[in-house]
Amino acid sequence: MNSQDDDNQGLALGIVFSAVVLAVGLAIGIGVHHTGKRAGSSTALATAPGASMVQGVQTTGAAVVAADAASIVVENGLVKFYFASGKADLAPGARDALGDIVKGIAAGQTALISGFHDTTGDPAVNEELAKQRAIGVRDTLISLGIGEDKLELRKPEVTLAGANAEARRVEVRLQ
Repeated sequence: MNSQDDDNQGLALGIVFSAVVLAVGLAIGIGVHHTGKRAGSSTALATAPGASMVQGVQTTGAAVVAADAASIVVENGLVKFYFASGKADLAPGARDALGDIVKGIAAGQTALISGFHDTTGDPAVNEELAKQRAIGVRDTLISLGIGEDKLELRKPEVTLAGANAEARRVEVRLQ
């Protein structure tokens, strides 16, 4: 009979322990979910006065870039892809933002793609990262059916543009 009491006590402790783990996991999950919502809204692209957002892409107006988030701004035919520090991931909506560039290429123009970087960290690493970002944009255009012969990667004369988020960008324009 003593063995049966030990088994029942072990079962009860197992249930209590499982309930505690479930409650802690739920509390952590809810906290992470709410923190993610706040972080997502604070790192989102701020829309400038007179600008509009189309599927997460700012389509007109002055660029206002989040501190360390990927974003895209389209203004006057120039598409600017901004990147998080140390990253080469394109912001969602990249394909949509390149719509006018694709139309211009179809009309016989060429796309000029230039990568810029900030002044933080190792300059050689930054230069390579700017190149990889530009290649990422080029690859997105190729995935949209654009031939490589219609795309030109060009290193800007001045790639350094400060230590802020606006310096970490790739610009695409028609020529």
